[in-house]
Amino acid sequence: EVQLVESGGGLAQPGGSLTLSCSASGFAFDDYAMTWVRQRPGKGLEWVSSISWNGGSSYYEESMKGRFIISRDSAKRTAYLEMNSLKYEDTAVYYCNAYVWRDYWGQGTQVTVSS
Repeated sequence: EVQLVESGGGLAQPGGSLTLSCSASGFAFDDYAMTWVRQRPGKGLEWVSSISWNGGSSYYEESMKGRFIISRDSAKRTAYLEMNSLKYEDTAVYYCNAYVWRDYWGQGTQVTVSS
């Protein structure tokens, strides 16, 4: 059974940093790309970033380039999203996603940016 479990969310000040983790199990982690998606209050799902199966390529939504860094650790079967220079508008529930024959999602982790 594919499982994705996010952690690392919380409260951060504007300009601060948080690192989210996504622990994966139930599939060949090294064979699949990983993606982060978020849902801001009252909004739909918004793609944030993706990383290729081997970590060799990464992609970011334009507004996150230069602020967010996606990475993965094969040994830990974990994907990460390092978020820097956080803005109020980064407040959202962040979800980890993997497409393994179909979309799988974690339960999400809340990130709140507030002073």
